[in-house]
Amino acid sequence: MFLITGATGGIGRRVVRLLRQREQSVRAFVRLTSRYSELEHRGAEIFISDLLEERDIQKASRGVKYVISAHGSDSDALSLDYRANIELIDQAKANGVEHFVFISVLGADRGYEDAPVFKAKRAVERYLSASGLNYTILRPSGLASNLLPLVEQFRETGLYLLIGDRKNRTSIVSTDDLARIVVDSVTVEGARNQILPVGGPEILLREDIPRIFGRIFNKQPVIINSPLFAIDGLQSALGLINPQIQKALGTYRTLLANEFFCTKDEIANLEAIYNFKLETLESFLRRYLAV
Repeated sequence: MFLITGATGGIGRRVVRLLRQREQSVRAFVRLTSRYSELEHRGAEIFISDLLEERDIQKASRGVKYVISAHGSDSDALSLDYRANIELIDQAKANGVEHFVFISVLGADRGYEDAPVFKAKRAVERYLSASGLNYTILRPSGLASNLLPLVEQFRETGLYLLIGDRKNRTSIVSTDDLARIVVDSVTVEGARNQILPVGGPEILLREDIPRIFGRIFNKQPVIINSPLFAIDGLQSALGLINPQIQKALGTYRTLLANEFFCTKDEIANLEAIYNFKLETLESFLRRYLAV
C-alpha cells in the first residue's frame, strides 16, 4: 500500500495514475474540498482528512508500505511543508514503512532566508536523512505542468509576462517524468538514500519559454518583461495587510530572482539511475496541447 499526500496536485495525481496503472494499492490523502473523483474512479482508496491534524496523519499511515510526500503548502510552509512532513516521517518509522519519497525543491540547500518553503523543505530533508528510514529526496526544478495555463493564455493572446532577468537559466522537468521517477524510487537501488536534483534534459533561458510557445503555435511572442522590484513593492504593501502572504511572496521572489537548473552531469546521472530519457519541455507541451 502506498500513501500519497498531495494526491490531487500536479505531481500527486500523476503518481496515483501511474501506480494504479501498475495495479498497486494506493491510499490518496485528500481534502474534502479537493477534486478527487478521478482518483476514486481509478481505484485509489480515498482518505479524506487534513494534514494539519496529527491524528489524521496517524490514521492514514497505518498499514502502508511506502509513503510519498507530494503536497505543497500554499502560504503555510511551517504547518504543511514542515510540521506535516515531520509527523509523516515519525509515523512512517512507527509503522515500519520500507521507503519514504519526499518531494523537495531545487535550491533547498542554498540558504534562502526569505523563502519559507525552501527553509522548511531543507529542515525536512535533514530530519528524513537522519531518521533511519530508507528514503529518496527529489529536488525538482520548475514543473512543465505549471506552464499549461500560461501556454493556453499565450494561445489566445500571444503575450507572455516575464518578471525579472530573462537570461536566468532553468531546466523545467516533464511532470510525467517526475511522477515516474517518484514511483520508481521505491525499487531502484541507485535511488536509495539519495538526494537527487531533477530537471529536464535542456538548460533553457527564461526567455526561451515564450519562444517555445511561439514555435508550437507558429506565432511571434510578445514578451512583457517586468522588473523584479515590482514584486518588492507588492511584498512591502501586502506586509501591512497580511504577513502570511508577504512570506509566501518571499518564496515567489526567490524563484524569480535566481537560477534553478540541473547540470548536464546531474541529468545524465538521473537518466542512468532510472534508465530512461527525459522529455523536453516542448515535447511535453505538444502532447498536452495535441499540437
